[in-house]
Amino acid sequence: MTNLWILHQVGALVFLCSLLLIALSNVHILRSLGQHPAPARWPRVSMVVPARNEEDNIGPCVRSLLAQRYPDFEVLVLDDHSSDRTGEILAGAMAQDRRLRVLAGEPLPEGWLGKNWACHQLAEAARGELLLFTDADTCHDPRTLADAVAALEEEKADLLSALPRQEIVSWGEKLVVPMLLWSSFAFLPLGLAYRVRAPALSVTIGQYMLFRRGAYDRIGGYAAAKQEVVDDMVLGRLIKSHGLSWRLIDGGARISCRMYHNLREVFQGFAKNLFPMFRYNVAGFIATWLWIAVVFLEPLAVLALRLSGAPIAGPAVRLAGASVVCALAVCSVLRWRFRLPPYLVLLYPLTIVMAIAIAFASMAQTLAGRVSWKGRRLSRPKIRLW
Repeated sequence: MTNLWILHQVGALVFLCSLLLIALSNVHILRSLGQHPAPARWPRVSMVVPARNEEDNIGPCVRSLLAQRYPDFEVLVLDDHSSDRTGEILAGAMAQDRRLRVLAGEPLPEGWLGKNWACHQLAEAARGELLLFTDADTCHDPRTLADAVAALEEEKADLLSALPRQEIVSWGEKLVVPMLLWSSFAFLPLGLAYRVRAPALSVTIGQYMLFRRGAYDRIGGYAAAKQEVVDDMVLGRLIKSHGLSWRLIDGGARISCRMYHNLREVFQGFAKNLFPMFRYNVAGFIATWLWIAVVFLEPLAVLALRLSGAPIAGPAVRLAGASVVCALAVCSVLRWRFRLPPYLVLLYPLTIVMAIAIAFASMAQTLAGRVSWKGRRLSRPKIRLW
């Protein structure tokens, strides 16, 4: 039994070392907006924004998009049956700048999710050679669009997705939102993902997706993801499955986003997405999160028991200590690369605990058919046990 436990601890340490190596390699591979030369031509870009009850966000977002230093673009916003002042704010902005077009959302058809239907309508109305999908809670530096097009052209990508700087203010945001960066940076080896066609080896961030129009149409656009909760992830996987090129880029110096404002919003937002990210595979989902709990929390428990006087063998204690050091190293690389507060490194156990709680709540809510977003109940998906 002791030998099996030691072997188990070795496996956990090897896994953590692998995450550290992936994170360190991604530091060198992940490029940033502003690092690419200007292209020979600037294609017309349609920047599209779905908006439902976004009165606090839509004004700053639209102003930042209209302020882009780019020679040829349009901005389209769809008011998706908002019940607040979103429509009023958009009407005032459209009266001041003809580059802004505001669409009134059509009734939601059966079989579509609300945001996906809004994005589909926007894409149908857009006239650009490139399509930029972005969220109403983002703000964009005036150089962002030019830098993104330059990156798309030099990388010869069909889809460029950017990681915005996540604004985290409340403790709920600080402890959970970095998980988005952690999962996309430490678990995905970009060097491999760029070279192989496997759709699972991709992470697409819906807050900033720049498509070539031809590639978007080829994969079927939002019509091919009309019932997908994690529509961004699915679109990225479709790009790869069609043999097209996908790239991820650090947009933190150009784009900012505050997704949530308190722990309740954080919980609801991540609970909506976590189980769908695993394609509703119950066994795979449970196994993954239990393994994450073992890898990140068991070493801390071993050290705590040893300090309390429990008779734990020296090799087990040393392996646990090495695992904790490795976990801290992974979190430190993440903190440094994405300019997060330093003290969050020491709080990673709380992040893991909260992430696990949200993950299992996500599965429970989905199985019970109780998931909703923006006032709309999401349909119960087809569940896979294996």
